Amino acid sequence: MPPLRTLLAVPVALTLLALAPTASSAPSPPPTDAILPLLLAQGGVPAAALLAREGSGTRYAEAGPGISRADHFRAGSITKTFIATVVLQLAAEHRLKLSDTVERYLPGLVRGSGNDGRTMTLRSLLTHTSGLNDFALDTRGVVPLTPLQAVRIALTHPPADPGRFSYSSTNYVLLGLVIQQVTGHSYAAEAERRIIAPLGLTGTSFPGSLTSLPSPHGRAYAADGTDVTELDPRVAGAAGELVTTLADLDRFYAALLGGRLLPPHWLREMLDTRAAHGLYGMGLFPVKLPCGTTVWGHNGRITGSYVRTAATIGGRRVLTFRVNTTSIADPDLEPALLAAEFCPRTS
Repeated sequence: MPPLRTLLAVPVALTLLALAPTASSAPSPPPTDAILPLLLAQGGVPAAALLAREGSGTRYAEAGPGISRADHFRAGSITKTFIATVVLQLAAEHRLKLSDTVERYLPGLVRGSGNDGRTMTLRSLLTHTSGLNDFALDTRGVVPLTPLQAVRIALTHPPADPGRFSYSSTNYVLLGLVIQQVTGHSYAAEAERRIIAPLGLTGTSFPGSLTSLPSPHGRAYAADGTDVTELDPRVAGAAGELVTTLADLDRFYAALLGGRLLPPHWLREMLDTRAAHGLYGMGLFPVKLPCGTTVWGHNGRITGSYVRTAATIGGRRVLTFRVNTTSIADPDLEPALLAAEFCPRTS
């Protein structure tokens, strides 16, 4: 799903103004905590939660029933940050080059309707500039697929203009196949060995075809209120399979932006948005807030779950919030919540 990037200054300002305490009011909760219940105001979102981290301290808030700090949930496209990190680690180890073609690792796979893996680089997959169609537009994220089936669906469509940013989960399905080709292990096994185990992300996993969530967990709901807690993760694969927790996502993004997972050169590559014309790096995208602060992270949408993590460069401040349904009540609230967390408060 395309990441939200457009900051609507007026809705943000009005939301924060409405939350500002008067001189005679009692001490108010942090602005992010006050915004959180607004995610439930429209559209029937059952519950929301956030976990903010600054240095060694954390702050948790929740709104609505049936949600808790320790819950496991599906993280959707946040998976892409994990996959991009593994690919860049392999580049740092000189086991692949970002300028390599897809054809070099997956010969003959990407051909059809004008798509050609011989002219498509790994960099273009990482930055969503390959032009490949998003298979999820056809499946609507509800059809379990093998990686090859997902790619073949995408190849029934002509590509977008080469070099133009066009968000496509097909790119990251292919990167999952490249990881397996280079290492001899699945993308899940490599992410476990390289990221999950070293960081102690005990609540994070790649479930494969397992339809249940680990305990503890709450319920997950489709937009129409249907319970979709049981879900086959193969609807997303390497583009959105991840199951995790609020604390684990905060820890992962703090470590990544803090330079613990990639050498400095490769972290700079990850944050370089020039290929995607400022819109996307590699598994991360920037948002410049009204106060001038830029935060980096990703969002994730999969049936029954919407998640968003954002962090400052250096990883000292991180925020993750989630709702246990497919989208938040009002998309304008996302930039408002980020601004409330990362922009300085004035008295």
